[in-house]
Amino acid sequence: MRRTRLTHAVLAALLVLGGSGAAGAASAAATGATTPAGVTASPGSAAEPASEGVLIAMQRDLGLTRKQAEARIAAERAAAALDPKVRRAAGNAYAGSWFDAAKGRLTVALTPDVPPGARRVIEAAGAETRTAAHTARELDAVKARLDRLPAPSGVSGWHVDPTAGTVVVDVVGKDRSDNDVRRFVSRAREAGPVTVRTVSAAPRTFAAGTVGGDPYYTGNVRCSIGFSVYGGFVTAGHCGSPGAGVSGWDGSYIGTFQGSSFPDNDYAWVSVGSGWWTVPVVLGWGTVPDQLVRGSAVAPVGSSVCRSGSTSHWHCGTVLAINETVNYSQGAVHQLTKTSVCAEPGDSGGSFITGDQAQGVTSGGWGNCAGGGETWFQPVNEILSRYGLTLHTYTG
Repeated sequence: MRRTRLTHAVLAALLVLGGSGAAGAASAAATGATTPAGVTASPGSAAEPASEGVLIAMQRDLGLTRKQAEARIAAERAAAALDPKVRRAAGNAYAGSWFDAAKGRLTVALTPDVPPGARRVIEAAGAETRTAAHTARELDAVKARLDRLPAPSGVSGWHVDPTAGTVVVDVVGKDRSDNDVRRFVSRAREAGPVTVRTVSAAPRTFAAGTVGGDPYYTGNVRCSIGFSVYGGFVTAGHCGSPGAGVSGWDGSYIGTFQGSSFPDNDYAWVSVGSGWWTVPVVLGWGTVPDQLVRGSAVAPVGSSVCRSGSTSHWHCGTVLAINETVNYSQGAVHQLTKTSVCAEPGDSGGSFITGDQAQGVTSGGWGNCAGGGETWFQPVNEILSRYGLTLHTYTG
């Protein structure tokens, strides 16, 4: 059904899986198997740090050589595996963590009262440490207070920035003097350590009207398939409501939205049938080779991340923030991950991946792939947990 041919590796994956199908021709991705509520146990194959498609896109979008891209993926994999361990070791002194691309290692912020033994354990494990004034729990509490405030359209979002030890509030430049914006900022500062940043544009979702391409459609809205799950695929919630029918790029019926949430969240899942099927692959759209997905280990802030969508195809960038509240015109959406990757209308719901690890589905952003911008995704593991789904993976 698909106009983009699958690679030999994907065909091998189909043989291994024995045709246990799901999301078909228009699919923008498929992912690694996890338990319904968690991350896969292994973050991937050490012998093969990423597929050719990821490496090519990272070289193009991040300005890396092939060796640098391979080294960064390996370092990010190590950081992702280390991150939950250092969180436990730091205990109440944990103040955040992120991947330092320049040093190729995880950095962990700790409050001054951290036990010396805990700091030694963290550093011996390979992480760098930094002293911070506020714990991650304190900063999360500040963000939670902001989540309860009504936000005007001139406030585009807010998130905890572990590198600065503060909650960052993004305000659209042209609206900074607006009375409602100034009132929100004033109340935000009263909640705790807050830094205000000026951004050039407000975020928007990336659904689109019916146009050509390689999408899926619900009504006159075009979006991109995210990751394959047993029985269907996951995608963005703003693309359709429960019960809405879905058709593919060729107009044939795919399936039905079984669950959807937007705003507050931006996730959904679609059951598929009628001959449509899924494979554990993210498609390269002819720009880069197709690639296999082996899991869904969460990449720390600072990690590289690439996106596949039906409009702008392959683009890469870095993870800028996690657990950000984004204030769309339709309402606030919580717990999104912010990236420097561009996207365009029709890319909504498409897949974000780091190395061979699924990260999430495209929610929205600002800008485009000609002039650049920022994009947010809904973490895939949250979707799995919410609907009790299991992702497909390639284990060969």
